[in-house]
Amino acid sequence: MKAQVKWVDNERFMGLTDSNNTVVMDADKNSKSAASPMEMILMGLGGCSSVDVVSILKKARQDVQDCKVDIQAERADAVPAVFTKIHLNFVVKGNNIKESQVQRAVELSADKYCSVAIMLGKGGIEITHSYDVQAA
Repeated sequence: MKAQVKWVDNERFMGLTDSNNTVVMDADKNSKSAASPMEMILMGLGGCSSVDVVSILKKARQDVQDCKVDIQAERADAVPAVFTKIHLNFVVKGNNIKESQVQRAVELSADKYCSVAIMLGKGGIEITHSYDVQAA
């Protein structure tokens, strides 16, 4: 896997993936013209975990209609301001979704499948999960 990041202007950068996709990042807290690099990490974690959760639920023949994950993070007060805690709350909507299946999917993603979560956890970040099951 490879990527390239190129300076655009000020604190804005353009990322280019090996699969030829681009994303803009902006570290300027005042301009907010794009996600910051740290926000990109949170979105990567949410994306990785969500892919797992939806895939596992579909394999379990659960009628998933929607899935989102709300992520809250805490950072260290000193530089470098690394993440110290991250909490993911999955909201899964569907028809007759079994709560036990959602719990299983979230746990499998966290403990076995999500490379991003496992990597961040090995870096000393406390990662917790919760979920809410709603009718479609």
